[in-house]
Amino acid sequence: MKPLDIAIAGAGPAGLAAALFLSRAGHRVELIERFEQPSPVGSGLLMQPTGLTVLDALGLSPAIHALGNRIDRLHGADARSGRTVLDVRYDALAGGRYGLAVHRAALFATLHDAVAAAGLHIRTGITLAKAETRQARTALHDPEGEIVGDYDLVVDATGARSQLAAASVVAPAVRELPWGAFWATLDCDGIAHDARALVQRYDAAKVMIGVLPVGRAHAGEGQKVAFFWSLKVADADAVQRAGLQHWKARILDYWPETAPFLDQITDWDQLTLARYAHRTTLPPVADGIAFIGDSAHSTSPQLGQGANMALLDAAALAHALSAASTLEEGLAAYAAARRNHVRLFQLLSYVFTPFYQSDSRAIAWLRDRLVATVAKVPPAPQILAAIVSGTLADPFTRAGLQECCWPERALQEA
Repeated sequence: MKPLDIAIAGAGPAGLAAALFLSRAGHRVELIERFEQPSPVGSGLLMQPTGLTVLDALGLSPAIHALGNRIDRLHGADARSGRTVLDVRYDALAGGRYGLAVHRAALFATLHDAVAAAGLHIRTGITLAKAETRQARTALHDPEGEIVGDYDLVVDATGARSQLAAASVVAPAVRELPWGAFWATLDCDGIAHDARALVQRYDAAKVMIGVLPVGRAHAGEGQKVAFFWSLKVADADAVQRAGLQHWKARILDYWPETAPFLDQITDWDQLTLARYAHRTTLPPVADGIAFIGDSAHSTSPQLGQGANMALLDAAALAHALSAASTLEEGLAAYAAARRNHVRLFQLLSYVFTPFYQSDSRAIAWLRDRLVATVAKVPPAPQILAAIVSGTLADPFTRAGLQECCWPERALQEA
């Protein structure tokens, strides 16, 4: 295929990774961002072996490891009884896999610095309203109807509430999820915590509190944790009206050891309310547009797959185009490459979410008694580790990737 003129809408992790892959494949790439200054949104996230493999393929593994924090297990307990409810260990699988918790700013900066070093152009302060296909080219329009640019291909990486996806012929049905979370990034140097685990406390499925050590947002800073509290989005205003001290007292009642973290929160402005939606664009291509990341699929963060799936999409799209003789063939190959993996993990996220975010005491009872017991019996630990790792179905081969050799990678990053 001849080199293409490609617009990438959205300069988040998905868009930045796609720009790197596609430019390295010889295509002419232009990034379009609605904010005047591209920047990350949110607190921390967990990079799985899938996402880490993509970053390694981009040559960015040393940079992200220098900022992130290795995670070896996910552990959750009932806040009242102390009973272990969740215990997923990466080493249940052979191969030496692990997770890497990172601040969103660290992931963004790692990718953005690489884009800048490659000399790729980012046009900022441009809002996109729709795309129009004309004579095998795709024109992007702003809200006033003015043409922003004309391209062989548009890659939509504008997120879960993408206007381009909503206006497309494959516009997905959107189910706004009732549960969200308050997030904060807090200092953790000198504070007792499990530095190698995502630790959570539950009260049935209506309360979930978590601490994720995410390393540094920027070189030279102290270590941070992402602290989160699950709640219904509709209840957020009432929680804030009741006052910060009332909210902190509720958390301390469940988990007194979080006091040194809560002491750092003195204003609601330090907390971000995250809202989630379940949607899947099938197929993730239409009228000269390839959808990647949350534009293609989004759901709750229970399995920690969002950013990792986005990075896999970027790699798979570039690989599919490189092996195709026409753009249409390449887009069809991209859709096929991601179909099974996306559908599987969208389904798993949809099924697992009520076990940790819902009003159902029956589901919570089942989780705490039956599921927690079964999870200890082989091959359940291995299956859970594969789900969390994002490797229950092979995501690598059809994206043109070879999974890292984890013992060697851990030795290099030690």
